[in-house]
Amino acid sequence: MQLYTIGVNHTTAPIEIRENVAFGADSIRKALSDLTNKKAAEAAILSTCNRTEIYVQSADALPVMGWLADYHQLDLNHIQPYTYTLANQEAVKHAFRVASGLDSMVLGEPEILGQFKQSVKLAQEAGTLGTHLHQLFQRTFEVAKEVRTNTDIGGSSISMAAATVKLAQRIFGDLCEQKILFIGAGEMITLCANHFAAQKPKSMTVANRTKERGLELAGKIHAEAILLNDLPAHFADFDIVITSTASQLPIVGLGMVERAIKARKHRPIFMVDLAVPRDIEAEVVQLDDVFLYTVDDLAQVVTDGIENRQEAAMSAETIISTRVEAFMHWLQKRKSVPTIKALRDQAETMRTAELEKAIKLIQKGESPEKVLEKLSLAIANKMLHAPSHALNQSHGDEHERLAQQLRHIYQIKN
Repeated sequence: MQLYTIGVNHTTAPIEIRENVAFGADSIRKALSDLTNKKAAEAAILSTCNRTEIYVQSADALPVMGWLADYHQLDLNHIQPYTYTLANQEAVKHAFRVASGLDSMVLGEPEILGQFKQSVKLAQEAGTLGTHLHQLFQRTFEVAKEVRTNTDIGGSSISMAAATVKLAQRIFGDLCEQKILFIGAGEMITLCANHFAAQKPKSMTVANRTKERGLELAGKIHAEAILLNDLPAHFADFDIVITSTASQLPIVGLGMVERAIKARKHRPIFMVDLAVPRDIEAEVVQLDDVFLYTVDDLAQVVTDGIENRQEAAMSAETIISTRVEAFMHWLQKRKSVPTIKALRDQAETMRTAELEKAIKLIQKGESPEKVLEKLSLAIANKMLHAPSHALNQSHGDEHERLAQQLRHIYQIKN
């Protein structure tokens, strides 16, 4: 069994691929159970707008890759060119870098750590974390904390939410006259809503599948709330649309946007789709008077302050290298556990057998002192028989090597 990371991210795959292998939060537990029943001993899935990664302990990575394709009803040959497979030390290093924000589109962004912790929580609830992955993720979060504490990796960092506001300002300038629609009420939309609220726009509205969740967010930012079903009737009212839901199908279709543009008499609409899979049909980008951006389009906006963060990243990489070495040492020790257990079981069997003999001798009236003497000699002889026999049967270099090992094991000084 080995540790593997199999995945795609924003550097290896376009959004058209990433959205096809993404997992919704409500489907991850079922997917994990299916994966561990078929292809892996332990598993966790991290799925965000920029990456889908499967962390497993498994005999081989290829069956896990095949499972990913089958689960999403895809041709393996279609997705394999965009994927990466990392084993053991490289998988550990990758987990540490991801949680620390070193592998993000926004270098040093903090949101990924919370997303990583949520993915581990889901794996715990699904019962698919064993000793190895549990320890890996505990170390991962410790490393991320150490990197945040001891480097300036988060300094000057522009989050995806802040980048969205910045992009809107490039198009509209001051946002005080704009009406903004937020589709969804999850973590990313909440972050965006807080950033936009600080710009004091003309109005804000939250559209969500359930009105209760929408009202909760709307109350925090002094906005209105509507249901997703009401979108067609209100869509033309908004100048800025930000969407990020867990829907597996588009929420905003081409027809809806076309009707809105006509009703607005071609006043422009700025739209940012932060969801993977996408919430807005891709064909919308072809419409005049629509400025549509996906998470991949924000890459250039979030590069501000990159120089300072790159310098901090070098310090972070040093911390991570040290922690990877420590984890691999722990992993190596774990491989000795079956041998140690077998050795202890064997010793216990010998001890129990000799103890039973000793008890019988005492019951027959033999002197306890003599019985104890026999007991100690018998145990010592049995424990030393195997190494002594192996040493006596060895020759040449093997004899010398074995002798040195026995001196080291038994701490023989001369």
